[in-house]
Amino acid sequence: MDETVKQILEKQMLTVAKAVEDKIDEEISALDRLDLDDIEVLRERRIQQMKKMAEKRNRWISLGHGEYSEISEKDFFAAVKASDRVVCHFYRENWPCRVMDKHLNILAKQHMETRFLKIHAEKSPFLTEKLRIVVLPTLALVKQTKVEDYVVGFDELGGSDDFTTEELEERLSKAQVIFFDGEASSHSLKPTTVKRSVRQSETSNLSDSD
Repeated sequence: MDETVKQILEKQMLTVAKAVEDKIDEEISALDRLDLDDIEVLRERRIQQMKKMAEKRNRWISLGHGEYSEISEKDFFAAVKASDRVVCHFYRENWPCRVMDKHLNILAKQHMETRFLKIHAEKSPFLTEKLRIVVLPTLALVKQTKVEDYVVGFDELGGSDDFTTEELEERLSKAQVIFFDGEASSHSLKPTTVKRSVRQSETSNLSDSD
């Protein structure tokens, strides 16, 4: 290695090491400035945060979060009223819907903050009419009892059935119906559909995704 290049690399490594060392010294200094009362306050605050998170998680589990489950049309309104965020898959027995099932089953376990449901579209004429479900599969993305957005077929996921779970996860995150690491996604999304209350009347026909 050229001696000049070697010297430059060594200098860069020393600079990085110095920055890391300074950061550690800063954190240690901050801790040193805390007295016992401050530490106890921080500890109590952390305990309360953990308790609240545990309570929230237990409530989610009691509502069916963490699982990808099928419900009937008559249970839909109670489900979206009970949970702040719901992803509902309107499906029929075909290959595209089974592909969507596979990914949603994975995401349901990874995102406890959201309830993941499926409804057989042909057995739910009232809902499919109200929500204008035309193409299957369609995901209705519900927040605070209102359908805020839709994922219709696979068009937004590359247009074919070989999309990844991560691609679907990113799409749902942009709609802010799921969170990453418990934090709301920083992505913004302009709604692709008009917001529609689940009780508002609409009409439609059903067809399969290409």
